[in-house]
This record gives sequence, structure tokens and C-alpha cells, in this order.
Amino acid sequence: MTEAPDYLQRRWWALGLLCMTQFMVVLDASIVNIALPSIGEDVGISQENLSWVVNGYVLTFGGFLLLGGRMADLLGRRRIFMAGLVIVAVASLFAGFAPSEGALVAARAAQGLGAAIIAPSALSIVTTIFRDGSERNKALGAWGAVAGSGGAAGVLLGGVLTDGLGWEWVMWVNVPVALIVLALTPRLIPESRSESQTRHFDLAGAVTVTAGLSLLVYAIVDVESAGWGSTQTIALLAAAIALLGVFTAVELRSDAPLVPFGIFRKRTLTGANVVGLMVGGSLFAMFFFITLYMQQVLGYSAIKAGLSYLPLSLAIILSAGVASQLVTKTGFKPVLAVGLVLVAAGLVWFSRVSVDGGFTTDILGPLLLAAVGLGFAFVTTTIAAVSGIQDREQGLASGLINTSQQIGGALGLAALATVANSRTDDLVAQAGGDPAALPSALVEGFQSAFLGGAVIAAIGLVLTLALISNRDSRAHVALSEKEDAAPVAI
Repeated sequence: MTEAPDYLQRRWWALGLLCMTQFMVVLDASIVNIALPSIGEDVGISQENLSWVVNGYVLTFGGFLLLGGRMADLLGRRRIFMAGLVIVAVASLFAGFAPSEGALVAARAAQGLGAAIIAPSALSIVTTIFRDGSERNKALGAWGAVAGSGGAAGVLLGGVLTDGLGWEWVMWVNVPVALIVLALTPRLIPESRSESQTRHFDLAGAVTVTAGLSLLVYAIVDVESAGWGSTQTIALLAAAIALLGVFTAVELRSDAPLVPFGIFRKRTLTGANVVGLMVGGSLFAMFFFITLYMQQVLGYSAIKAGLSYLPLSLAIILSAGVASQLVTKTGFKPVLAVGLVLVAAGLVWFSRVSVDGGFTTDILGPLLLAAVGLGFAFVTTTIAAVSGIQDREQGLASGLINTSQQIGGALGLAALATVANSRTDDLVAQAGGDPAALPSALVEGFQSAFLGGAVIAAIGLVLTLALISNRDSRAHVALSEKEDAAPVAI
């Protein structure tokens, strides 16, 4: 891609704009959680169906990420990015005015669709306007800091908006952000697409992979209520696997596949996506269970729980910046390995939470340790997943790593929630249903889940050592050194 000099000079402003949008996308996944009781009361949604205000977003977000990334490559990254912004703005406006359960869940699903278009197209824009090496590492360090801290910020902002202005503003906050970014995008971000590839769009591949991923996410997010061995879960998983199998057959025979499988010959890209599953699986669940522990056991209010995440947000921002510098000097493999060690250690530490604990004794230490690990792991998996990928496939690579992290997070949360609930239910049953036994039973359930998360992170460490190429990691250092020695383009 050839960039005009004015775009080269403004690329850091463009990064700020893209990071603002990614922050909005990550925020949308967590900001609603605190507002759920108010939403249920005002809109008239039953407790059993309230989770679909969250799941409606997760379903389309996880299902359409891969398609969104490939559309960006083929149809124009800036064009698709702006289309996603329009969808999010309109859906958020309607969500705040939703008169019924069905209307709200549909609006949230539309938000997820817009986010699934925005996230990979924005990341692919970052990776095409910044050269592979130290410059891109710095950009992805900022990207990782925003993405990693957005979830924690969502908990706090959701509480503030719900208590101060009403739950509708949890939805409406996206509208001014999207409009500002839309107005500035044409001035700061150049258009780019895969010029060397045929313009044919693989409709059969798009339909089968999106339907397959959507069914997979649906099966996972509803498994807590349906059960792993239920007819529904088994049927949905079987249908998802069948559709993904059809997708594979379509792609192998297509002259212009949506996903050229040759990209998986790149060992580090494949390894980064497998490790990305583990990173998502361990960390999404960590946020979920920490929040439950603070509110259900320690009795924290929504705002107090949100404020308790501030140290985590600051630690992620700082560690992501450090990680981007370390990758330039040592390569992405050792930094990723250290990050996963820290995540696993933080989760093991969290497994010692107690009924009569407190923030400084049970939360702050492991929170900071896991946050540093998250900053290291998130930035380096992203760098490894897009390193050495040609510009024409950056949208695809970005869609893949986003999908891996999202699917991993959904799987990890479903599995560990089952572990925690099973342990808690067993202990309550042993106590004859005595309400006084519930706090202790909840804590032991959380302890089991944290240990399970540590195991997932440890598996991620093993996979990092086995699947991430040492040669690619060293080559990345050499490329960064060469880039630093070259004169800066103005």
C-alpha cells in the first residue's frame, strides 16, 4: 500500500482514533453487566432471559468477526470500518429506546454485528499504516492497553451511568463517540484493500462460516442454563461442526476463498491463534469471577466494584507499553511466555480468596500480577498473529486473532462457570440447603474456577513454547533493529 506523506505524518493521530473505537467495542461487552437489574425492571425482562442482553451482543460479535475482517481486505478497510460505526451508532440509539425485550436483544445483536465489523478492520488498518517491527509494536502496545483495560473501565462506567443518568445512557454513550470517529476518519485514515486479489466474494464461504461460528457461540453462551449434556447443546455443537466442515470443503474448492487456508502454513500465526484461545479462556473468566466475589461475598456495590478495577486498568496500560518495547528487543515468544506465567501465578493466588477477605488482602496483589501478565500476553499474541503477514491478508489475520480470543473467552467462561457452580451446589447440598453455608460455598466454587483458569494459562504457556517459532521471534527482533536504523519516512 502506498501512503501519501500527509497520512504518514498523521498516522499516530489515526491510531488514537482507532484506539478510541476499539475502546468502545470492548466497553460494549462489559458496560451492560452492571445495568442489567435496572434494564430488567424497566423493560420487563425476566431474570432467566436477562442474560440475553449480554449474549445477544456476544453471539453476533463472535460469529461475524472473521467475515468482518475478510470484508475489510476485499471491500476496503476504511469503508468497512465506517460501515461498522454507522451500524453501532444506529443500534445503540435504538437500544436505549427499546420498548420490549425482543427489541432490546435485537438492538444488542446489531451492536455486536457492528463491533464485529469494526474490530478486525480497525486492527488491520493499524497493521497496514504502521510497518512491521518496532513502529508497529509501539502502535499495538497502545492498542493492547486500550483493549485490555476497556473491560475493567466498562464495569466502572456502567455503574456511574446507570446510577447517575439511567441505564439508557449505557447504550447511548456509543452514539457521540461513533459520530466523532466517523467525521474524522476520512481525514486521518487512508483507504486500502487487497488490490492483487480477485474481486469475487465467496458468498457460500461467508454464509457457512458465519452460521457455524454463530451456532458455536450460541451453544457455548447458553450452556450454563441448558447443560453440557443437554440435547440442545449437543445438537447445536453438532450443527456448528457440520457447518464449519461444509465451510472447509467450500474453501478448498473455491478459486477465491474467503479464508485461503495457505495462511495457516505460517506456524507463528497458527500458534498465536491457538494460544489466543487460552489467553481468552483464562482471562475472561477471571474478570467474571472477581466481580462475583466482590459483589456476592464481600458485598461491594456496583460502583465500588468498578473502582476496584482501576489498579488493574493502570497496570495493563503500563505493562502493555513495556511489552511492546520488550518485543522489539527480545522477540514476541519470551514476552508471551512470561505473560502467561504471570497470568497463571495471579490466578493461583486468586484461588486463595476467603469469605472474610478484603480488597488489600485478597484482591489487589493477584489483580496486579494478572494485569501485568494480561498486558504482556494480549499485546504479544496480537503482534505474533499479524507479524510477517502481507498487507492483502491483514484483515483476515486480524479477524482470526479476534475470533480466537472471543471463542476462547466464551469457552473458558462456560467451562469454569460449570466448575464453580458444580462445586458450590455440592457444598450447599451437603449443608442441607442452609443459607448460612452459601458464602463459603460460593468462595470454594470461585477458588476452583480460578485454579481452572490457571490450568488454562499453563496450557497456553506449553503451547507457546511448542507452537510459536523461535526463528520468527528472532526475525522480528532483526526487523525491528533494521527499522530503527533506517531513516524515518516523512
